[in-house]
Amino acid sequence: EQAMLETVLPAEESNTTDSAKAPKVNCEERNITGIERFTLQILNVSQDLMEFLNPNSSDCTLVLFYTPWCRFSASLAPHFNSLPRAFPTLHFLALDASQHSSLSTRFGTVAVPNILLFQGAKPMARFNHTDRTLETLKDFIFNQTGIEAVSDVAVTKEDWEGPLPSVLTKGIDWLLLFSVLFLASFIMYATVRTESIRWLLPGQEHEHQE
Repeated sequence: EQAMLETVLPAEESNTTDSAKAPKVNCEERNITGIERFTLQILNVSQDLMEFLNPNSSDCTLVLFYTPWCRFSASLAPHFNSLPRAFPTLHFLALDASQHSSLSTRFGTVAVPNILLFQGAKPMARFNHTDRTLETLKDFIFNQTGIEAVSDVAVTKEDWEGPLPSVLTKGIDWLLLFSVLFLASFIMYATVRTESIRWLLPGQEHEHQE
C-alpha cells in the first residue's frame, strides 16, 4: 500500500520558517568512518529497490526515478551526483523508471524526474520544486531531516560525467507511445460507436433519407 507523502514547503518559505522547526524525518546517520568516496548507486534492471532499503532501520535514502532520454533528468544529473558528498551520512540511489515500471507505479511516478526521501523502506517526502539544483536539493533535505550539508560542496566537472548521465540518450518512451495509441484507439472506437447508435435513434433514419 502506497504511503502518504508529506509536501515540502517552497524553498523561499522554508529558509525563514522551517529552519526553526524540528525535522519532519528523524534520520539515523550512517557511520562514515573509513569511507573515502561518496557516490550514488544506480540500480540496474535486475536489481530491486527494496533490496537496498532496510525496513527495520531508520536511516534515510534519497531515491531518484529518471529516464536517460528525459532532458529534465539529464539537467538534474550533475546536481544529484554531487549530493552524496554534501550529505555523506545519507544514502543516494537512482533507477531508470522505464526499466522498473512496477516500482514507478507503486510509488506514484507519473513523470520523471521524481525524487523521494525514504526512511527505512517507507517514502516520507517528495521533492516538488521545478528548480532542481544542488541548492534546492540541499534545502529540501535539510528541511525534512535537519541534517546540514557539507559547506564546501559544489557541482564539479566529474559530476557532469557521472555516475548519473547528463547527456541524453536516444530511446523510445514506450509509456508515452502506449498512451497515444490507447487514446487514438479509444477516439476511433467512440466515433464508430456514436455513428452506429445515431442511426438507431428515432427520426435519425428519416433525416438520413432526406
